[in-house]
Amino acid sequence: MSAPVDDELWSAIGDPTRRQMLDLLLATGTGTATSLSEHLPVSRQAVAKHLTVLDRAGLVHGETSGRERHYRIDDEQFARALAQLNAVSTAWDGRLRRIKRLAEALQAASDRSDTSDTDTKEK
Repeated sequence: MSAPVDDELWSAIGDPTRRQMLDLLLATGTGTATSLSEHLPVSRQAVAKHLTVLDRAGLVHGETSGRERHYRIDDEQFARALAQLNAVSTAWDGRLRRIKRLAEALQAASDRSDTSDTDTKEK
């Protein structure tokens, strides 16, 4: 991986409720704790706390309007998260391919060993 992984970013994204909130914000463009809580199985107060975590990680930014704070996705930070996800995915794909090759080599060696054992027993 070329870029270091941002643990705070991944901790924020790691929560299923926060991922749902990001999906909602991506779909609607903006949302408040109240509007988001209408679509989630958690209270408005819990949504506000989740938004604080997302804001601290830089994934969303809030702007106060009247009594509510309107949140939107930070496109740059979200793109950074996607780039990190792609880098992790690529790294793991390579690791899994190596594991598969090793497992196939071990299986082939085991099959050859079984065949030579059978040939020896038949003689």
